[in-house]
Amino acid sequence: MGRRKHNSAEARKEAKKTIAMAKLMNNPTSPQKTRLVADMVRGKDVDQALAILQYSPRESAPKMRKLLLSAVANWQAKNEGKRIEDSQLYVKTIMVDEGRTMKRMRTAPQGRGYRIRKRSNHITMIVGSRTEEAAVNASTEEQ
Repeated sequence: MGRRKHNSAEARKEAKKTIAMAKLMNNPTSPQKTRLVADMVRGKDVDQALAILQYSPRESAPKMRKLLLSAVANWQAKNEGKRIEDSQLYVKTIMVDEGRTMKRMRTAPQGRGYRIRKRSNHITMIVGSRTEEAAVNASTEEQ
């Protein structure tokens, strides 16, 4: 590996160490239905997002709530000295990608078979702190 490529890979690794994220792989719900829930909480504060997910009737809401709690716990593990209330945590990024699709056959009239696609998805959630980002933005503006 070249030096430049190695340096950029190391920089990416260091940046990843400061990010608090959680992933849910092979969630057995279609990505389209899960994206509706993801759009409800994207950019919201953690407390508000938890309340939205708790009272949402959608099937993906409880799973996404558990994923958000996991992302918050990961943030707490990386920032041991800081309090959640003081740092103003919010859902920075949430991505719903398509997972594997199981193909099944259902009987149909006149000896035919219809194909059923049972879809799944992968959810990636990143939690950020508004106070840390404000401090970083202020320091870059001074330079």
